[in-house]
Amino acid sequence: MTEAPTEAANAGADDDADRKVVEQERAEIREFIKGLSADDIKSGGWFTKLSAEALSSYTDKVDWQYFQERYEGVPADAIVDQRIKMAARYAALEGGLSAGAYTAAVAATIGSLGGASAATVPAAVATMMVDVAFITRLQLRLAYDISVLYRVPLDLSDPDDMWKLIRVAFTIKSGEVVRQGVVKAVPAMVRPVIKRYYSKAVLSAAKGLPFVGKFLLQRNVIKIGIPVVGVPLAVVLNRYTTLLAGRHAQAVFRNEARVIEIAEGLSKRSQHPQLMLWVAWLVIMADHKIADDESLLMRHLVRLVRDQHQVVDEQLAHLVDIDPAEVWERIDAEPGDLSDLLDVADRVAMVDGAANASEKVVIAELRGRCRRV
Repeated sequence: MTEAPTEAANAGADDDADRKVVEQERAEIREFIKGLSADDIKSGGWFTKLSAEALSSYTDKVDWQYFQERYEGVPADAIVDQRIKMAARYAALEGGLSAGAYTAAVAATIGSLGGASAATVPAAVATMMVDVAFITRLQLRLAYDISVLYRVPLDLSDPDDMWKLIRVAFTIKSGEVVRQGVVKAVPAMVRPVIKRYYSKAVLSAAKGLPFVGKFLLQRNVIKIGIPVVGVPLAVVLNRYTTLLAGRHAQAVFRNEARVIEIAEGLSKRSQHPQLMLWVAWLVIMADHKIADDESLLMRHLVRLVRDQHQVVDEQLAHLVDIDPAEVWERIDAEPGDLSDLLDVADRVAMVDGAANASEKVVIAELRGRCRRV
């Protein structure tokens, strides 16, 4: 019992510290919003500018070493869990602060167009944009943190990697998951509204950066379009969508880290790196389908074989249809112990789950050919 007041005092101190961080971030966001034009907001172009602002200086200082200095010796999973919970706290605090500034007049001005007409009323725009930009930057940086913690390489100067981060941060590829999660978290009276906004937004979210901006504005208007549930709904939505975004990023990047770990182990142990690539691709194509994890594994295997063994197979790179007979000829012509190739086949077959019948047939044939007397 004597520890309770101390714990309460510590919790209060933590709350004050979190609030100060949130208020400082909100001040930065307000300065950013001052530089936006009406067209930036109406078109969704604000997201393009915010993405550059949110990541340019941040990625220069936040790397694996940055987290090691703060969480030395702590496993990545534990750090990720703490980062997600911290981001959710910040999101909830910000939701309460922003919702307190929303009024029925602001909600009526913004209407049902996701902010498209709000640019004619600067006060309404500023009120709305502080909230949406804060949460957007928070979730974008959170996803980046998680990629760094799981050591998943992202080159944000590469459009593909940048889009990957955006899709993960805002669960665009799995928009239905977010929509269903949010629907369960809010009062029954507003669920049909949320379903309508999300179903429309998800359809257009992946078309380009401005469309992502419009999508995020549509999501935000849910919190201010129904004043009767304003502050509680804003707090719940901010917290819950941030938790969902964080957990989604954790699932995606942790899985990629798992696949990279498999690829690194196979490359390190391989005595036949070039032949390993052919065997891996033969197993992957056994059922004439390519799962996402299989494609990811192959990409990292090729990269690691190139970097660690200085092997680049142009014939494989230009291959359209793989001929099993050609792979068997390569194996039969290779002298010595080929047991490492069996390990490759087994690991590749199971990267996306249990081996299927077609993969088992290939592995059985490989086992027979690798058995040397």
